Amino acid sequence: MLTIEHLSKTFPGGVTALDDVSLRIPKGMFGLLGPNGAGKSTLMRIIATLLVPDSGSVRLDDIDVVKDKDALRARLGYLPQDFGTYPRVTPEELLEHLAVLKGIADRDARRELVDALLAATNLTGLRKRRIDTFSGGMKQRFGIAQALIGNPALIIVDEPTAGLDPTERRRFHNLLSRIGEGVVVILSTHIVEDVTDLCPRMAILGDGKILLEGEPQVLVDELDGRLWERVIDERELTEVQDQFNVVSTQLRAGRTLIRVLAERSPGAAFGLAEPSLEDVYFATLSRHGVEPAG
Repeated sequence: MLTIEHLSKTFPGGVTALDDVSLRIPKGMFGLLGPNGAGKSTLMRIIATLLVPDSGSVRLDDIDVVKDKDALRARLGYLPQDFGTYPRVTPEELLEHLAVLKGIADRDARRELVDALLAATNLTGLRKRRIDTFSGGMKQRFGIAQALIGNPALIIVDEPTAGLDPTERRRFHNLLSRIGEGVVVILSTHIVEDVTDLCPRMAILGDGKILLEGEPQVLVDELDGRLWERVIDERELTEVQDQFNVVSTQLRAGRTLIRVLAERSPGAAFGLAEPSLEDVYFATLSRHGVEPAG
């Protein structure tokens, strides 16, 4: 169990990245959803011991993450949003090197581990290829491989599918699903589909605060019968936004599809819409006055 209590962080210049954040994250996949600039990466970097909070605490089981960084790092697998590798090396070579740094001294044990990690991330056929020639999806799979060294109890993946094509995203989803069964895995993302597909629990972070927390399907069900949609001309949008609680808009064939949150029908031109986690996300941001794009 990862327990975060009353965590706050303000950077020089007065920018508050986190404001009294508290979460309890059990084993399995946990989605942290929020727009760019919400504070997700700051929270991940604090959990990964790369930043020190101004106040609050983080514990992984019996480890005080803020006070005992080395103990946490020994049990941590981390795939940051941007990670670099040594140029002109192969995944086999770099995994072997990183295993040494993780304290795996026995050569046969390292080779066995590297073989298993390459197989788990579908990189066995690329083991001799230079990493700097990899596609974005291949690099992300290598990133997970290195994060799994040492059988971590906590794995953090920060915006792992941003920029991936649909095929690579699906492959990456399948990989995360396999590894997220017996350890705490935090998936930090602004892509709603990632959380929908992978996470039995989630939280929405905006302006440094936890805005909503729960099970995705339960949160979606709470919008059932309360979400309405209508197609309008784009020039009508401002007027409609003044009249109704518009949670999202989408341009379709030159016209605008709006979704409105209301307890009863807002008018004859509206029809009931089937809610999704994306609607939960936009409705939550709208309710708290948070812009969807950071």
